[in-house]
Order: sequence, then structure tokens, then C-alpha cells
Amino acid sequence: MKQTSLTAYFSVVLAMIFWSYTFIWYKIIFEFYNPITVVFFRLIISSVFLFALMYPLKRLQRIQKGDLKYFLLVAIFNPFLYFLGESYGIKFVSSTLAAVIIATIPLFTIFTSSYFLNEKITKMNILGILVSVLGVGFVIFNKGETINASPFGISMLSFAVAAAIGYTLVLKKLTKKYNPTTIVTYHNFIGIFLFAPLFFIIDFPEFRLNGFYSEAWIPLLKLAIFGSSFAFIFFTFSIQRIGIGKANAFTNLIPVFTALIAYFILNEIINIGKITGISLVICGLFLSQIRTFGLREMINSFIRPQE
Repeated sequence: MKQTSLTAYFSVVLAMIFWSYTFIWYKIIFEFYNPITVVFFRLIISSVFLFALMYPLKRLQRIQKGDLKYFLLVAIFNPFLYFLGESYGIKFVSSTLAAVIIATIPLFTIFTSSYFLNEKITKMNILGILVSVLGVGFVIFNKGETINASPFGISMLSFAVAAAIGYTLVLKKLTKKYNPTTIVTYHNFIGIFLFAPLFFIIDFPEFRLNGFYSEAWIPLLKLAIFGSSFAFIFFTFSIQRIGIGKANAFTNLIPVFTALIAYFILNEIINIGKITGISLVICGLFLSQIRTFGLREMINSFIRPQE
């Protein structure tokens, strides 16, 4: 396998690990602030961090004439629409059902990327994602949670899924001309202005009364730097190298990594159901990455690097 592909797979796995940790950080921060407040300050911190780090390194490209509309569109899809749908969806349905709905993103993405971007898919790719989604079910459905099927919550989560798909389609177009750092820095910066009206209209009165909680700001910094900065850069890089469908398939690793993190940090139990689910997710991801030339050729490509 080419070195660039190996780097892309390593990057996407690292992005999923960072995004898995965000559930732990969110759990702490939501005790003090509402979702809109968290996302608003998360984007501000991320933008300041990226501009301060990348501008001296000259990694930020100038946006070419005519491309601003694509940066605006990608920011509207994510972080704006996606985070609105996800945050309010989780508020009105159980976390179990929410995770199942979010886990459908790779399944829908592989078809949309094939239709709009002519990315090749095989029956094995589709089978792999279905097996991976089944594994997600094993990981999250053994918690004994009550499934709250609020129609509004389901609608908002479905809205988040659609936003995530739109985000990756526009993102793929930008990756042809811009490096991942440039894309993430600008779409986070634009996201600040999209969330600002909601923050000042909905959350600011409460934020002004409560002020700053020191306990919330360390996890908020981690959320901004690792969840909104590095994770998006790594994910964008992987899309640039291996395509939307294959990169998005790895999002099913998030509940797996979250379960493992909860085991080591929160002392949650990993039972047979979770172990079965983790195994299915990994098996499904392997199948989803198989190209049209078949299994034997894929194994050989791992063993013997291409010239």
C-alpha cells in the first residue's frame, strides 16, 4: 500500500479517537453550559489556536476568487447545521437511538459520493458498512437504556445526518485546491459568525448571569484543540487521500473508542456484547476498504508496497 494511503488511514483513526474523547469532555461541559454556548466558544478557541499556529508556518492558503461560497457552504453544513441537529436531537431522544441514527452516515455517504462524485463502490464496501453498523448496535444496545423515540428528536438527528453528508461532498471539492489546515481554519472561523446570533439571542442572558466556570474551561480547551482542530484536519486529509466513502466508514469507530475510553477512564464495564460489537465494527471496516480488484490483491498491496 502506498505511504500516502497508510498515512491517511492513520490520520482518520486518530481523528476518530479525538472525536470519541469529545463525548467525555461534553459530559463535563454540559453540566455548566448549554450546547450553543459550548459550540460558540469551541469555535472561537479553535480558530484562534489554528491562526496562531498555522499563520507563522505559512500553512494557510489565500482563498481564491469564487471559492468563498464553497467555504461558506461547508461551514453552514458543519459546524452550523450538523451541531444544531446533533445537539437538539440528543436532547430529545435516548443516546442509544441517537448513536444508531448517526451511525447511518457512512451508509448514506457511500451512495451519495458514488452518485455525485463518481467514487467507485463494490458490494463488499456496502457489506462492510452494514456489518460495521451492526457492530455499533452491539456496542450501544447492551446498556439497557430506554429508547425515547421523539419524532422531533429523530427529525433533528436525521437533519444532522443530511448535514454531515452535504459537508463531506462540498469538502471533497475544496480538498482539490486547498490543504486540510486551510479548510478547517476557515470553516471554523466562518462558523463563529453563524453561531453568534444564536448565542446572543438564546444563551447570552444565562451566560451573563452565570459567568465563567473554571471547571469547564480545561475540557473546553481540549474540545476545541483536539475535537475542532486536529480531528477535522486529520479527517479532511483522509478524505483527500482515500475518498469520502472510505473515510466516513471509520466514523463507526467512534462508539467503539468511546466504550474503551469509558472503560479506562470512567470504569464502565465491557461485556460480551460490547466485545462482539467491537469485533464486528473492525471486521466491517476491513471489508468496507476492499477495492474492486479483490481480497487477495488487497492483502498483497499491504504486504508488498507499490512502486
